Amino acid sequence: MQTCASIVCLFLVASAASSVVAQPAPAIQLKQLIDDAWQFRLREAPTFATRFGDHRYDDRLADESLANQQQRAETKRKFLARWQAIPRNPLARPDQINYDIFGRLLQEELAEYDFGMHLIPLTNRWGFHIWFPELPQQIPLESVADYENYISRLRAFSKYTDDHIELMRAGIDQQLVLPSVVLEGYHDSITTHIVDDPAGSLLATPLRTFPERIPDSVRRRLSDSVKQAITDSVVPSYRRLLLFMDQEYLPACRGSIAASALPNGREFYRHRVRRFTTLDLTPDEVHQTGQTEVRRIRQEMDAIIEKVGFKGDFAEFVQYLRDEPRFYAETPEQLQKEIAFVLKRMDGQLPRLFHTLPRTPYGIREVPEYIAPKTTTAYYQPPPGDLSQAGFYYINTYNLKARPLYGIVALSLHEAVPGHHLQIALQQELSDIPPFRRFAGITAFIEGWALYAERLGLEVGFYEDPYRDFGRLTYEMWRACRLVVDTGMHYFGWTRKQAIDFMAENSALSLHNIESEVDRYISWPGQALAYKTGELKIRQLRNHAERELGNAFDVREFHDVVLGSGAVPLLVLEDNVNAYIAEMK
Repeated sequence: MQTCASIVCLFLVASAASSVVAQPAPAIQLKQLIDDAWQFRLREAPTFATRFGDHRYDDRLADESLANQQQRAETKRKFLARWQAIPRNPLARPDQINYDIFGRLLQEELAEYDFGMHLIPLTNRWGFHIWFPELPQQIPLESVADYENYISRLRAFSKYTDDHIELMRAGIDQQLVLPSVVLEGYHDSITTHIVDDPAGSLLATPLRTFPERIPDSVRRRLSDSVKQAITDSVVPSYRRLLLFMDQEYLPACRGSIAASALPNGREFYRHRVRRFTTLDLTPDEVHQTGQTEVRRIRQEMDAIIEKVGFKGDFAEFVQYLRDEPRFYAETPEQLQKEIAFVLKRMDGQLPRLFHTLPRTPYGIREVPEYIAPKTTTAYYQPPPGDLSQAGFYYINTYNLKARPLYGIVALSLHEAVPGHHLQIALQQELSDIPPFRRFAGITAFIEGWALYAERLGLEVGFYEDPYRDFGRLTYEMWRACRLVVDTGMHYFGWTRKQAIDFMAENSALSLHNIESEVDRYISWPGQALAYKTGELKIRQLRNHAERELGNAFDVREFHDVVLGSGAVPLLVLEDNVNAYIAEMK
């Protein structure tokens, strides 16, 4: 009996040991989780998958219905439970970074869902109805199959529109709606696409330049199908959207502008502050930082006014800049040429600042007319994941009197090189990080880098003209003011007029730009806090590295460290820089 008991005991011990051995190591568990979540994301976001270079879902649009939103959140909660079950300490440093960023992004997505942000699926400057007409520029159209996939997506737009209307109706029921003030003039973004002749639709542009390999007979069939899909699906969808917006949504929009006025609004805004800064900051701390930065930058601006010998105060100098014709382009072509010249000069200076440069090129495009009046001065569109196209810097040529030439250096360095294009293209070309990080949109890092990039022009001979330096300070002041007015409106009870007046008193931005920007902050709470917060952290880390390393500091090596992991939360960036300093010392 004792022998049998011993055998049973040995068997149980062996079985336990076997089960331990069979359990995947934490690194393997993490990799599998990240892979599973990535495949889920590609399935759930087909147009993102296409941009990434995965063409399995090129014939469809996302299911954005209420039921699928709930199912999507449930799947993410299961991913979160798997993430929480993985021990972090045994992971190597690169895997710990993956672990931390994956968990952070997942928790933020679930928080957004729990706060009901999927029920407000558009803003005054962005939404499904605005990006969809740009689809032909964002997908491959090289073969018959590509065109047939495109036609399938045109047909799917009807349900896609109804899904978004369903979300907004639920938002009305739960009092999760946009402020009415930011929707003034929204008609143009919809009515532009309600056309009598489908050939006049922006979505018909692929019919103008077929690839040569497609024979004429097939071109005619594809042309007819595209036009039919526009007539039967796209145009009626925009009509339904316009009717819904006019008759249901706009009457239900709120008069208040503050995020804190939403259900559970103050907690929601505190979440937004943490999300977009990636730091454990309060609205009060952000507001005070903004006030401090505004005072500092204002002193530098006043010094330039004195330097150029202007006889008058700040407000009079700003008015002079707004009225003086030499500071403005007369045609969109002139504005584009000025910008192209600035960027070509910067291209030649990049080796002084960077060891590693991206292989992917960039180009310049005009902001589409139908959104130009309500959108920002410029923005950047990254290259697709397979790097089959360039990145593009979009320039707003609407209302040229709102686009001063003295600001184009800072603006262009921000949007193209060494700003967004250089950073995002390098990130997408990284081969040693998982895909979710290659395409991570961590705003504090991305926008913080781009604002820091504006300042790099000082180091390579830009801004020697005092007016252009004033333009640089104007853009920096713009981002500092955001810290004050975003928190002011969403947390401290500021009115829209208070925000506009504060920015007008402290910056040289045109009134058109100021009003557009304030409306953007109203409809997108917290996002505007990322720029200055990220830039301050990068500058702080650079100053620290310069002090610690002295003559051994090389700005090109520092930039390789900052950009070498892609977009990361600011505390991860701080750890990376500190590790670099320790290694150098």
